[in-house]
Amino acid sequence: MFIKKIIFFVKNLAYKKHEYSPAYAGFTICLYKRIYICFLIGIWDAWMGMNIDRRLTILGVMLIVLSMTMATQYATTKVSYTYSIVHPSNADIRFIGSDNGSDGRVLRAINNGTVATVQLYFGNWSANSNKTYTAAFGIVNEETMTVNITHINVSTTTGFSYMQIWIHGNRSVNAVDDASSVFIWNNASLGYTSSSCAWTLAAGNQNTSNMCADGITQLNTPWDTTHEVRYSVNDANYSKNATSDFVWVQISIDIPADADMSGTHDGTIWIHFKAS
Repeated sequence: MFIKKIIFFVKNLAYKKHEYSPAYAGFTICLYKRIYICFLIGIWDAWMGMNIDRRLTILGVMLIVLSMTMATQYATTKVSYTYSIVHPSNADIRFIGSDNGSDGRVLRAINNGTVATVQLYFGNWSANSNKTYTAAFGIVNEETMTVNITHINVSTTTGFSYMQIWIHGNRSVNAVDDASSVFIWNNASLGYTSSSCAWTLAAGNQNTSNMCADGITQLNTPWDTTHEVRYSVNDANYSKNATSDFVWVQISIDIPADADMSGTHDGTIWIHFKAS
């Protein structure tokens, strides 16, 4: 009767431990039966020849073994996930165009219709010249939380870097004359080296057709059907640090007289964010 009770206990334990796998539970029950029967027969044979102290010791060991067996629990659960790959002008942190170059908007889409990316096209320039785009593009936050721009750096693929970058509020004014501006990249080194964030983008509204300057007024960001990006040329409201959900990026190309003229100059602008 004692052995039957032990087997019944182990059977229930196996189902608890493997209640999501009946096949494995059955195998475990069979294995546990054999182990425990052999174990108990050996204990019973030794039991009859032992004094009371040794019997109590064996009983304590059995209780410890059973407690260790009961301590481990197994379960299986799941969680689903989803996300979408979208155009960079429609992402939760998105890029919009503004300034025009010699043949259209500076910011434009490439590979549109497959996996679109955006590129800044500055055209053709001679040595010993400077060209400044006060709003080469804008960064808009559509997240429902504030997002910090910590820093920006540039990695050059070919040619040398002659680029300077600011982030600022007034798209129509040179960032040098804009009191809100942050000088963030200087040719081949960081222009902004503070440990705090360079600019805070206010929480967005998850609507890629507009952006907000003052927390109330929505400014449209329509679609440029030629260069396949969203854009804004609205000067009614300026971007304000920590209040607006967007900021303008000024890029200045300062080409020296002894510039490297060996082909195209290209690279990647890296913008680093941190959620508040």
